[in-house]
Amino acid sequence: MKLSVIIVNYNVKHFLDQCLHSILLASRQVDMEVFVIDNRSVDGSVEMVQSKYPEVHLIANEENVGFSRANNQGIKASSGEYVLLLNPDTIVEHDTFTKTVAFMESHPDAGGLGVKMVDGNGNFLPESKRGLPTPMVSFYKIFGLSSLFPKSKRFSRYHLGHLDKDQTHQVEVLAGAFMLLRREALKKTGLLDEDFFMYGEDIDLSYRLLKAGYKNYYHPEARIIHYKGESTKKGSINYVFVFYNAMIIFARKHFSKKNANLFSFFINIAIYFRASMAIMSRFWKKAVIPLSDALMLTIGVVVIKNLWESNVIFPEGGHFPTELVTIMLPSYILVWLLSVFLSGGYDRPVYLFKIVRGYFLGTLFILAAYGLLSEEYRFSRAIIVMGAVWGILSSSGIRYMIKIMKLKNYQIGNEPARRFLVVADSEEGERITDIIRKTYSHPEFIGLVSVSQKEPDNHGYLGTIKNIKEIISIYKIKEIIFSAEDVKAQTIINQMASLQEMQVDYKIAPPKSYSIIGSNSITTTGDLYIVDINSISKPTNKRNKRLLDAVLSLLLLLSVPVTAFIVHAPGRFLRNIFLVLAGKKTWVGYDRVTKNKAHHLPRIARGVLSPSDAIQNSKLNMETRQRLNLLYARNYNVYNDVNILLKNIKKLGR
Repeated sequence: MKLSVIIVNYNVKHFLDQCLHSILLASRQVDMEVFVIDNRSVDGSVEMVQSKYPEVHLIANEENVGFSRANNQGIKASSGEYVLLLNPDTIVEHDTFTKTVAFMESHPDAGGLGVKMVDGNGNFLPESKRGLPTPMVSFYKIFGLSSLFPKSKRFSRYHLGHLDKDQTHQVEVLAGAFMLLRREALKKTGLLDEDFFMYGEDIDLSYRLLKAGYKNYYHPEARIIHYKGESTKKGSINYVFVFYNAMIIFARKHFSKKNANLFSFFINIAIYFRASMAIMSRFWKKAVIPLSDALMLTIGVVVIKNLWESNVIFPEGGHFPTELVTIMLPSYILVWLLSVFLSGGYDRPVYLFKIVRGYFLGTLFILAAYGLLSEEYRFSRAIIVMGAVWGILSSSGIRYMIKIMKLKNYQIGNEPARRFLVVADSEEGERITDIIRKTYSHPEFIGLVSVSQKEPDNHGYLGTIKNIKEIISIYKIKEIIFSAEDVKAQTIINQMASLQEMQVDYKIAPPKSYSIIGSNSITTTGDLYIVDINSISKPTNKRNKRLLDAVLSLLLLLSVPVTAFIVHAPGRFLRNIFLVLAGKKTWVGYDRVTKNKAHHLPRIARGVLSPSDAIQNSKLNMETRQRLNLLYARNYNVYNDVNILLKNIKKLGR
């Protein structure tokens, strides 16, 4: 066996599907085997590999044993002369393996090899070639000097920015996303160090290869797409601690005590600096608009109170009681903001009618409560009404200011109409177009481009891939979807590189899959389209469903003395009430008979009832039940849940 490919997977089924498809296409000219080690995924990854890729050797762990240990499992089970550690969120070209194995054959001094990696938009990923993270190299990286001087041999040593990305070079560190290793070298250096649960193990092994007398190479003639940031959420606080602690393990293992202590000092500073920045960034993104609303509301109602006080209520002198400012006005503001939140006024994209609705409903609640208060707390209805009007104007103004400032990912009203170009031949083109139409009710435009060099017939095709630039320009295309069945990965990467000035997004559709995947950078994960999914995944509907579950549970709890005589299993019924209140279950979820296919749908809690119960026909076939799940996911509204529950009260003890 010449080559063994080892892939460690954890809950990235759709990316793994694309990766395996590209590997099998590239394996036709190399004697090789493929191992997938799954670290207890819950997204259907294991079932997908078993059903679609029976030729792949699958090791399904009962727990998440970490990246290093899982890779070692695969290495020990494999027999190839060369071992490739490959991330599941990658796509290889059809000649990636032949090129890299040939390089290793012609360079017997090579212990490991890395390739040129590009992201989902065709942009070069600088971690394709790296230097050792010595204390000074780490200092330059952590505090941004490497970003300020990206071509400097001194300051940009972490990513070896001074080396030409299009030339072969000796490097110190190989990227764990694609790490081709000589088995003979592994026998000398040992396998991955399992002290590294995740991150740092590639640096450690690269360094041990160098110490054993081997060389590590960066070889740009072989390329892969790396959907960087999908396997792990790199903006999370947990990532900061795990990654930088891995660096400390590396330093203590390989540096002198003095250098290790210095390195640890820098790393600990970096941990708290990056963690603080991550917390502040996350808080700022979620809280900046509500805080702005609260601030403007406070200023506005205080000004309204002062003007109304001095010009209408007490024109000859006098003041409202202090309770108005200290108790009532803050209460009004809190009710308004909470009402706007529940109305969906803080969801994206922003719809101004939701803000108006929130203030209107909040004002009705305040006025209703106002009438129940004692006389000493009834200060002025006019302040409430004028405060609500000010709230609508100020909140709308804040959102328009953000839009004018053109902040990223901020949209008022409907999303811009989508204009797609599908690069595929007839059968796959029709399938991908169908996914787009089911995902977006009214895409503005879907064009087809043939992959073959022949002029396409008149079946909706605009031209061939050779004149794709003209098609993008004429039809104002914003998104290109490549068929992985019809378009080679090499062609996809070449197209992304040649079309970068066109400012379009790129996606890839694996064959026989419900997914269309795209990713542009470490922080922008792009879109994952899944057939027939729409409204149940929207924040408003998630919130409404959870609120409905809580209200229904409380009402059912109060009704237990009566419903206990109606429900078939009263004990389980009472248990279900508390499970739904705790969020462990929902009153209406997907049909459990088709749970093997439910992973194509947005995740919701396990349901007591299902959409199939609305029809009350026990003879529904599997296809019909699955279709009902799809329709429920796409066209969710709370009235459907209520209707299903009222029709099936006897079944609430399931």
